[in-house]
Order: sequence, then C-alpha cells, then structure tokens
Amino acid sequence: MTAWRSDIEAPQRVQSTQRFSLFSGVSRERWLWAVIALAVVLRLGAAVYLGDRVEVLPGIYDQVSYHTLAMRVLEGHGFTFPSDWWPMTRANEPTAHCSFLYVLYLAGVYAVVGVHPLAARLLQAAVAGVLAPYLAWRLGRRVADGRVGLAAAAITAVYIYFIYYSAALMTETFFILAVLWALDRALVLAERPTWGTALQLGLALGVATLLRQLILAFVPCLLLWLIWQWRGRVRWGMLLTPLLVMALLIAPWTVRNYRVFGRFVLLNTNAGFAFFWANHPIYGTNFPGLLPPDGPSYQDLIPAELRHLDEAAMERALMRRAIGFVLEDPGRYLLLSLSKVREYFKFWPSPDSGVVSNVARVLSFGLFLPFMLFGLVRAARDWRRWSLLYLFGGVYTAIHLLSWTLVRYRLPVDAVLILFAALALVALADGCWRGVFLPQHARGSQGYEKQHCDSFFTAEYAKNF
Repeated sequence: MTAWRSDIEAPQRVQSTQRFSLFSGVSRERWLWAVIALAVVLRLGAAVYLGDRVEVLPGIYDQVSYHTLAMRVLEGHGFTFPSDWWPMTRANEPTAHCSFLYVLYLAGVYAVVGVHPLAARLLQAAVAGVLAPYLAWRLGRRVADGRVGLAAAAITAVYIYFIYYSAALMTETFFILAVLWALDRALVLAERPTWGTALQLGLALGVATLLRQLILAFVPCLLLWLIWQWRGRVRWGMLLTPLLVMALLIAPWTVRNYRVFGRFVLLNTNAGFAFFWANHPIYGTNFPGLLPPDGPSYQDLIPAELRHLDEAAMERALMRRAIGFVLEDPGRYLLLSLSKVREYFKFWPSPDSGVVSNVARVLSFGLFLPFMLFGLVRAARDWRRWSLLYLFGGVYTAIHLLSWTLVRYRLPVDAVLILFAALALVALADGCWRGVFLPQHARGSQGYEKQHCDSFFTAEYAKNF
C-alpha cells in the first residue's frame, strides 16, 4: 500500500514545479505593462537622441526624402521635390516613389506642432513602444501560450533594431506594426471567421500596402492559407472582404497617379528601380549590398536613353530591362539571388558599417539568432499552428532574395522570428528548471513529460481567441 501511494503521490508533489515560471506572485498582465513601459522608455530615448533634425544616418537615409516631401505638401507643392532627387526625379515634377501615407503622417504632425521632426519621432516611438510588444504578446498567445507571448513582448521591447528604427522618420516601424496586426487578425479569422475580423484584416493589409506595397506579393499566399485552414469550407465573402478594403484604400492613389503621370500606376514607382539595380549584370554573381563609393553610382547604371522619361515611365522601362537581365542569363540570376543570403542574414560586424550599425546588428539579430533557429525547429512539433508565421517569413525572405536585399528589409521577418526565439527561451527555461529543481524520479516520468513539459499548446490557447 505504501509503495502504491508513493507512486501516485510522486507526480502530485511535482505539480507545483511543473514548469519554470517568471511570473510567481505577479500576474502576466502586470509583467506585460512593465515590458511595455520599458519599450516606450527605450524608444523615446532613441527619439530624443536623434533629435529635432533630419540628416543622413546609417540605414535611415530615406528619412531625408520623407521629411522633404512632407514640407512640400505643407507648402502646397504636393508630392514633389524642390530639386532633382533620388532616384531620378526631376525638380517640381510629381513623384510616387515614397509612401504617400507616411508622408501624410509627417505632414499632419508638422501641421499641428510646426516643422519639428522630434515631435514626429516621439509620437512614433510612443506608438511603437506600446503596440509592438502588445502585438508580439497577442501573437505569442495565439500560436503558443501566455508565457511565450510575454517572452516575445520582452524581446521585442529590447530589440535594438526596433528601438533605432522607431525613431527614424521612415516606414519601417509602422509597417512592422501593420504586418503583426494583419497576422494576428488572420489567425483569428482562420479560427473564428467573422465579418468584423475580415474587415480588420483588410484594414491592416491596406495600411501595410500604403506603407510598403511589397506586401501585395504576400497577400495571395495569405488567402490560400486561409482556405487551407478552413479545410475546404471556403467563406468567399470573408475572403473577398479584405481585398475590397485594400482596393478602397489604394484606389485614390491610383487615380492620383493616373492624373499626374497619364498612365496606370497602382501605387508607388519603386519596384522597377529596385529590381533593375538589384539584378544588374555589374554584380556578376556576387551581390555587394550597396555599391562601393569608388565605383559607378546607381544613377550611372540607368541607360542614357531612358533618362528623359518621367518617373513612372522610367520605372516601367527599368522593370522591362531587369526582366531582360533575368531571361538572358537565368543561371546568373539564380546565383546572384543565392549570394544575397549573406547580406540578408548578416549578423556579424562589418568594417564597411559604422559603430551604430554593427552594435545593433550583433546585439539584436546576432544575439537572438540561435534562439530563433532553435525555435523554428521546436515549433515544427505543432507546425500547423505556427504555419502562418513560417509562411510569412519564407515568402517575405524569398521576395527580397529575388529582388533587392538589405538588412533593414529583413526587419519584418525579425519581428516574426522573435516569436520562435521566445518559444525557444521558454523551452530552455523549462528544461533547466526540470533538470535543477525537480526530484529525480519526476524527471524521467513519461506521464509527467507528456502532460506538463512536452507541449506549450495547452488549454490556455482556447482562451486566446
């Protein structure tokens, strides 16, 4: 009888230490608020550091263009530049190269407080400080549990790349927030389809598109994923609703572009330039990231016979040339695309980068990359639940490897990989806790392992929708 009672009571004695927890005595909601507060403080600090001026800084050159366009809009000149501008836009001629939505954000802030870039930085940093950890937490809860969600929020809060770009007057921060929002809504729509969620998904995707139109290449994959998740019961209305919302948000800018260029331009005019420069034969089969300062400039690569064209016509002509590069030598294109992996996933310091870039790279992506990789493997145990995150990371990475690749273009993927890193950290914490604190007889208990330690997808998941 004694032995029988001992066998039954042993698992009961380890129930209180079944999993490692950082939340003893404090609710997870309070921990989340603490994480958000930390994120806000760090991002506001970065905004103050960059200050009330706009200048060329590592990785955020484009903020000069957005700032200049915002002032031109306020002055009544519309979306034009006062002088010849990047990439090949002539002075006082219409441009569609930059995000209209982000320019309007800056113009709106300047209209209220005056031309003070610091005000726009502070507002953006505050929004990012609250929403980035919060959305990471929501996604972590949906694909795993509250512990993974909180770990993802904490990593997001201290991720140096996100802190730096939250203060940059560029689309990165708001775009990442829109992507996380869209992924969150898509997960809910797959589990519990409602018209409200479909509308929210359309709004999130629409905002993301207005910030960076490249997301349009992922939308068909997302819709196919929803069909797969619905297991054959296709809800066409809820599938078409996001597309309708996106079309309504894009349409005014398509009309504007037709009026100023006299041709159809869906949204922005950057795709042709990017694809042309990214796959030019000058690289051979080795993509350098950025052209060296002692070589030809990007403008030098544009054929002389195209330089008289306006921005929209030039973009279309360059896209045709770029497709020609691919068709003429597909083998070179494939090898060139493979060489971009090195630049896209760079996590080591480089002599070509400044101190800020190297520190941000090593102490953010470099620091968490091992956990991201471990999490990618670990999540495969329940791959269907994580499938949307796998899909986004894979598709978005492939898009950039096949076109233009820079480290900052990887940041939306980083935001998703952080969820895998959070899963890895929780798994490692559980393993250490069991190895150090659990009684010896509990460590090898198959029933205990199966019930408590081998899965992060508990009944708590059902509460997250």
